[in-house]
Amino acid sequence: MTAAQLLRRILVAALALALAACSTAPSKRPGGFYQDDGPPERAPADLAATPDAVPRIEPFHPYANRPYTALGRSFTPITDDRPFRQRGLASWYGRQFHGNRTSSGERYDMFAMTAAHPTLPIPSYARVTNVRTGASAIVRVNDRGPFKPDRVIDLSYAAAVKLGIAAAGIGPVEVVRLTFADIRAGRYEAAVAPPVLPRAPLPPTLRPGEGRGQDAALTPVAAPASAASGPWSVQLGAFTLAGNAEALRERIAVMLEQNATELAATERAPRIERDGGVFRVLVGALPDRVSAQSLAERLERLLERETALYLRP
Repeated sequence: MTAAQLLRRILVAALALALAACSTAPSKRPGGFYQDDGPPERAPADLAATPDAVPRIEPFHPYANRPYTALGRSFTPITDDRPFRQRGLASWYGRQFHGNRTSSGERYDMFAMTAAHPTLPIPSYARVTNVRTGASAIVRVNDRGPFKPDRVIDLSYAAAVKLGIAAAGIGPVEVVRLTFADIRAGRYEAAVAPPVLPRAPLPPTLRPGEGRGQDAALTPVAAPASAASGPWSVQLGAFTLAGNAEALRERIAVMLEQNATELAATERAPRIERDGGVFRVLVGALPDRVSAQSLAERLERLLERETALYLRP
């Protein structure tokens, strides 16, 4: 065997090991991530604001784009500059794979804007859009997977947070490849996600029907003496756009899961309740104001965010 043949066998074996990181992972938990996988114990501040990957024209990897088989299925990666558009479910992979080799040979960074795809060229760039909320992100495809028939892309943890699917584990998306022509023309810059509007400080107590401004704080009202009993909730935001409320709920859910030891399960499950034209992001359903105030103080400390008490109807 020549030295060149030996080197080629070593490189093919390395690629097979990289593919195995996604293809032979254990079964998934109900939340969507792999059984031994999950979010980081501590994530960077405001991970949802991670900048998109910056598209550039890169040569395709000489080995990562060869036909291959995973989980009994055969895949033929794209090896030219054709357009590509796909809809389906996205999932994500996190700390179990953090630092491992990807199919490109690079180290997987769960805080970078990357993704794994069965057939898109490695490396290449794609805009991934949450079809429910319109949130989108540009990712760099540098890995293979997922290989289950009901998944179209495996996102990094940061990309999943930005798209609002990290807490749920999966979410419906559209994947659009950025071709070399798109990158040269800068056409990818035209498609941007709708911004989450800033929220004004919330007053200490809220009741249904108060305030209808564009994603603004609601009017404070004095809690009546008879309102000692609930149900009370802690409000983290109020929006006139459902997508903005969902984006906040997703970010809060991720942050609260990172503080699981300090909160009960019911206290780290933010929800959205519609009140007329307002979408409220709420946590908890407490029996009295004192309990709600205690939860509000803990949430403000953990989230570094102002809250308000909300008396549900």
